[in-house]
Amino acid sequence: RMAAAPPSYCFVAFPPCSKDGLVVFGKNSARPRDEVQEVVYFAAEAHDPGSKVECTYIEIEQVPKTHAVVLSRPSWLWGAEMGANEHGVCVANEAIVTREPASESEALLGMDLVRLGLERGATAKEALDVIVALLEEHGQGGNYYEDGSSCHTFQSAFLIVDRNEAWILETSGKYWAAEKITEGVKCICNQLSLTTKIDAEHPELRNYVKSQGWWNEDSDFNFSEVFSLADDHIACCSGRESLEKQGGGVSAQAMIDVLRDKDSGVCVDSESFLTTASIVSVLPQDPSFPCIHYFTGTPDPSRSIFKPFIFVDDVKLVPKVQSPSFGNDDPAKKIPRFQEKPDRRHELYKAHEWARSHLENDQDKGQKLMKIMLDLEKQGLEAMEDILSRTEILDPAEVVDLFYDCVDTELKFFK
Repeated sequence: RMAAAPPSYCFVAFPPCSKDGLVVFGKNSARPRDEVQEVVYFAAEAHDPGSKVECTYIEIEQVPKTHAVVLSRPSWLWGAEMGANEHGVCVANEAIVTREPASESEALLGMDLVRLGLERGATAKEALDVIVALLEEHGQGGNYYEDGSSCHTFQSAFLIVDRNEAWILETSGKYWAAEKITEGVKCICNQLSLTTKIDAEHPELRNYVKSQGWWNEDSDFNFSEVFSLADDHIACCSGRESLEKQGGGVSAQAMIDVLRDKDSGVCVDSESFLTTASIVSVLPQDPSFPCIHYFTGTPDPSRSIFKPFIFVDDVKLVPKVQSPSFGNDDPAKKIPRFQEKPDRRHELYKAHEWARSHLENDQDKGQKLMKIMLDLEKQGLEAMEDILSRTEILDPAEVVDLFYDCVDTELKFFK
């Protein structure tokens, strides 16, 4: 039996389920417990004709222009678990297991495709087209974990969202199907969820599954049934009910509450896996308002705070949530890979670790600290709500240091 995929959860809520014409997106990234995630920003860039881009394992053709992106990523790899671009596109991926074993040969990781979709797609549909074209050309494969002792491979699912619509894209090898969403609440987790409502697919998908003997046209084509490994295919989303219960009130805060919920299983804290980072994005359907992206940059959202980021020119970089760089000496870049594990902890991660050990030893102090942290988060959320309720256009100077200042304030509290 193949190794279980890490149980990450991704959500999107559209009006009328969400508040005031906002699209709300969220993801908890469940990864190996000791893995560090960093939050990194890359400005938009023009590239010379013929230039290449070095992804986690392989090099591919670069495009003439890449969009500005902000990413939450395991710091040993090139791609990302989740992120957003300057055009209000958000992408998150899920590792999934299908009846086809994922390839161990090094190709693009699902996480590389997250970043490539964001860098090259100005809408959710464009990002989807980018991802499936690259899948066709380069395939997916290679180790999902920084582990020199065994290769963990998975197929990929993606939640791709912009101000108007979302796409759920599920893949097995280079084959794929996708569903378009424009209303209600959707959740994807570490298993297939598409059934018979398919709005776009690989042109050879049905011929391929017929040739494999997995479907014979007797019944409606059901993607999950055809590609799932077992017949115990269940609806995975425990967090979805709590979002639907909000009536029309799904806001950034409601999404954060769902991501923090350990009882529902959405906030993973198990022997092998931990929610190592989280994101919540608020995308106003009215394009005159800015999109707001909240990142934790630290493990366990129930003990972390969500800090806002807004795309503006010359946004201030935040080295304190960036892991050290090891350049070409990085064991992830040398063959054979992962022969050792360098210390990838960034400053905020270390401060968190320190605080966490104190919180566990002194409950009273822990609760006080957590209360201060949540007040800090609340101020940030209220300031962002204020930005989204103004009539005048946002002055970029007001938010150029936004994420930087929030991380800085958080560090000061730990000190």
